[in-house]
Formats: sequence, C-alpha cells, structure tokens
Amino acid sequence: MEFVQALITVVIFLAMLGILVVIHELGHFVVARLAGIRVREFGIGFPPRARVLSSHGETLYTLNWLPIGGFVRLEGEDGDSDDPRSFVRAPFLTKQIVLVAGVAMNVLLALTIFVTISWLPTSAAVLSIGSVQPDSPALEAGLAPGDAILTIGGRYFDQFDGPEPMVAELRRRAGQEVVLGVLHADGRREDLRVTLRTPDQIDATRGALGVANLTFRLSSVSFTRSPVDAVTTGAHRTGDALRLIVDGLGQIASSIATRPTEAPPAAGPVGIAVQVGDVFWQAGPIATLYLAAILSANLALVNILPFPPLDGGRMLMLVIKGIVGRRVSLQAERLTYLVGFCFLFAFLIWITWFDIVRLGGGQ
Repeated sequence: MEFVQALITVVIFLAMLGILVVIHELGHFVVARLAGIRVREFGIGFPPRARVLSSHGETLYTLNWLPIGGFVRLEGEDGDSDDPRSFVRAPFLTKQIVLVAGVAMNVLLALTIFVTISWLPTSAAVLSIGSVQPDSPALEAGLAPGDAILTIGGRYFDQFDGPEPMVAELRRRAGQEVVLGVLHADGRREDLRVTLRTPDQIDATRGALGVANLTFRLSSVSFTRSPVDAVTTGAHRTGDALRLIVDGLGQIASSIATRPTEAPPAAGPVGIAVQVGDVFWQAGPIATLYLAAILSANLALVNILPFPPLDGGRMLMLVIKGIVGRRVSLQAERLTYLVGFCFLFAFLIWITWFDIVRLGGGQ
C-alpha cells in the first residue's frame, strides 16, 4: 500500500512539474510565433525523443522520454543564424518580450489557480476564542470563551488564509466599529457590533478586540465569494506567494553565505515531491492545486533571476550586448551559459542531498 501511495505521489509530482514547465515554454512559443520568429521545435518532456507528434509546418512537435517539463527551440537562440526570422536577428525589445513571456505565463497560471480556488464553494474558517480579557471590547460586546469569530465586516476567511489575516484585519480596523459574525458555543449565529480599541491602546498583550488563546479551525458553514472578491483574493494570494518566495530566496542566500554545511531553508526536487505527497494525501486535491499555484509563482521568480542560463540571465546578457556591442563574442556568451548551468546543476545536487538526509530522518 505504501509503495502504491509513493508511486501515485511521484506521478502527481511529475505531472505538476511537467504542466508548470510546459506552460512556461508555451509563453515563449506563442510570443515567438506572434513576433514572426521561427520556432524549430516544441517538445513535451526532455530528450531523448520518444516520438514526433506532428511535423506539419515549420515547427516540430515532439514527445520526449524525460517527463520533467518541456522546451522550445528557436532558430538562432544560440546567437548564430543568418535566417532573417531567427531569434538573434529580432529587435532587442522583441527578444526581451519573448524571454519574459515564460515568466508571465507562470504568474498568470498562479493567478488563475488562486482565483479559481477562491471562487469555489468552501468551508469558512473561524477563530475560536479561548479567553476574553477584562475591560475589553470583546467583553462589552458579549463574547465569551468558546465563541468563534466567523466574519469580520462581512468578510469570510478560508483554510488558505490562516489565522494571521483574521488577526491583521482586526488590527487594521483598530478604533473603528466593526460587525463581527459570531458562532456561539451553543451553535447560534449572531452579528455583533464592536468598537475596537484604538491603535494607542494596543500593545503586545492587548489586541484590538481583547481576546486570547485563539484557535484557527474550519467550521460547518460554507460560503462562495463573488467573482470580484474571488479575483481580488486571488490577486492578493499571488502577491503573497511572490513575496514569500522573495523572502525565501534571501534566506537561502544568507544560509549559503553563513552556514554552507547546514541544510538550507528550502527543498529541492525530492523535498518538494514529498511535500506534494503530504499535501495531497492529508489535505486533498484542492490544497494540492493551491500548492501548484505557489510552485508556479516560484518557477516564475526563479527564472527571472539575472543568472545564466535562466531567462533573467539571458535578458541581462542582451542588455550587456546592447551596451558593449560586438565586444561580447559568441564563444564568451556560450561559456557564460555553460558555467551558469554547471553552477545550477551543482546547487541542485547540493540541495537534493539535504532532501535525502531529511527523508532519512537526519538533520
């Protein structure tokens, strides 16, 4: 049974990774075609080639044996071609747009997933109150231990929000009168008007509402967001995912610089596959889809980094070549990409080693 579960996890992970990378490459493909650049091949998976799916027109569509994404092969993308429709002969701005299109597609995919999940009917999350502080707005409003906050100003929260946004919403409304949707301990629902403490009355022990020992949980109440609210929520979650990844990249850089022999605060392919499996088996397909959106945002940000041979590195190389002109030789450019690829591959091996150590129960 464990073997079957592990096998299903691997299939889900490879399918997720493959779709995210294919979507990324599809961005390059579509924009290149619209710009009139000749696309030699659009491959699903990585070589060796398994079969040719279609050979009509100037583009070869192939299926390859390694199911870890896809690729687009543009005429002259290596910087050497006399074809007037080659990538190397396209205008500077066109080349930059083609390169950034993959990143844009991953951000758009993350946004689409977040909006879709936000639009689906879902169970409302609540903050269960463990204790009520004396001389507090909560006590004046009639809140008691065992009650739970369901809505704040008419706004519902779900499992993907977590407790922090609910607490932050109360703090944001400090000094205001707000309507709280409350689930009482006996099952009754009631809307209570509460005037929250002002910002100068709030400190480390006194919150805006005056409740403590809070527990975040799902309730039996379900709700559906309006299309506008779903788009707004999806956009916020996309921004939060991007900010989370930026912070994570900073932590990884700091860890490598100061503690190179210790496990980094990130996971490689093996670790991500384990996380995908844990989420799928414990939280279900919707939560797995949510994780896919985070990974899509991750793929976008990583690819825009100004490091060869990532898209951001290639964009930077175009800028450098535009500034210094012909003084950057084709050989130097290719060597830069090779060195960058070797560095990335070494980093991948390094972080995968720590994934395996964690999997084995080590630190």
